[in-house]
Amino acid sequence: MSKHLSKKTTLLTFAAIGVTALTLSACSSGDSGGSTGGETKASADCNVGISMPTRSLERWINDGEQLQKQLQDAGCTVDLQYADNKTDQQISQIQNQVAGGSKILVIAAIDGEVLAPVLEEAKKQDATVIAYDRLINGTENVDYYATFDNYKVGQLQGAFIEDALSLKTATEPLNLEPFAGSPDDNNAKFFFSGAWDVLLPYVEKGTLVVPSGKSPKSDDDWASIGIQGWASDKAQAEMDNRLSSFYSGGEKVNVVLSPNDSLAIGIIASLKSAGYTPGDAYPVLTGQDADKANVKAILDGEQSMTVWKDTRALGDRVFTMIQEIVNGDEVEVNDTETYNNGKKTVPSYLLDPEVVVKDDVQSKLIDSGFLKASDVGL
Repeated sequence: MSKHLSKKTTLLTFAAIGVTALTLSACSSGDSGGSTGGETKASADCNVGISMPTRSLERWINDGEQLQKQLQDAGCTVDLQYADNKTDQQISQIQNQVAGGSKILVIAAIDGEVLAPVLEEAKKQDATVIAYDRLINGTENVDYYATFDNYKVGQLQGAFIEDALSLKTATEPLNLEPFAGSPDDNNAKFFFSGAWDVLLPYVEKGTLVVPSGKSPKSDDDWASIGIQGWASDKAQAEMDNRLSSFYSGGEKVNVVLSPNDSLAIGIIASLKSAGYTPGDAYPVLTGQDADKANVKAILDGEQSMTVWKDTRALGDRVFTMIQEIVNGDEVEVNDTETYNNGKKTVPSYLLDPEVVVKDDVQSKLIDSGFLKASDVGL
């Protein structure tokens, strides 16, 4: 993945441009929207609308509230909204944010294909748009993209499976059941592509066998096994169906490629129902996000790993981008080639994910403050 690092800019704080000499307006926000106080240059320029997809996953709550607090502490006006995974609701919320004076929009899209019209409205009001963790497609009106290296997420999952099952030297076929993420999430194809580029050669050689037949012929067919909305219950139902239909004669599944922790929770429930228990015969199971329930599952031997994306670092990066925009500085990016949304290649900043296994939980997740020991039963 080729990357171009833009010229490093010196990040000016709001204090450095004299903002602290002004009396900053009070900033309040929440699901009901933000409010403005007395107008100052700082509050007028740094008026931010944050649009998150849902409260049903803890990571979006954490992401939204962290960025909200950073911006409020810097004297910005902030409107943080959650859209209940409803695209019409997200569109309406963004429209209201633009009408309310938001000059910078941070959007984690529910469906990256449907926001072009509302972003055209935003651009008419000179709003700057940052796509947050999910690329927004089909529009020129996306200025920046901040995310993790999503292809690398999948690569890490695929490489973990390759090593855990010693696929390079395996002499007997092993049963794989692959899953992919929500077809309306642009990131899902990168997750799957990264993993499938590692695993597909073993499928083609017969080292990995997919009894259910849910085996895409190429990366481009990933959506055929996608789980809409990243829903745990839908993943559980799908795994239930595969186990009952293709493993009823005593066959055992050896590995399940799950692109994230939400799907992994449903898959774990299905495996339990089918009589699988942690131990040598338990399948290798991947994940992503380091959700509390999944970290506990890793400690209990019910999940093999998760790919950790420290979303605090993502929030910090977006906060820095907003500072740079407000200050009139060049916005730092480190990838200008990878993320084409069908209308433009969006200047992006990619952060590195990392693997967490049982032995890493304390050092990586707890010692860093990402999770509390009590969150995962320690």
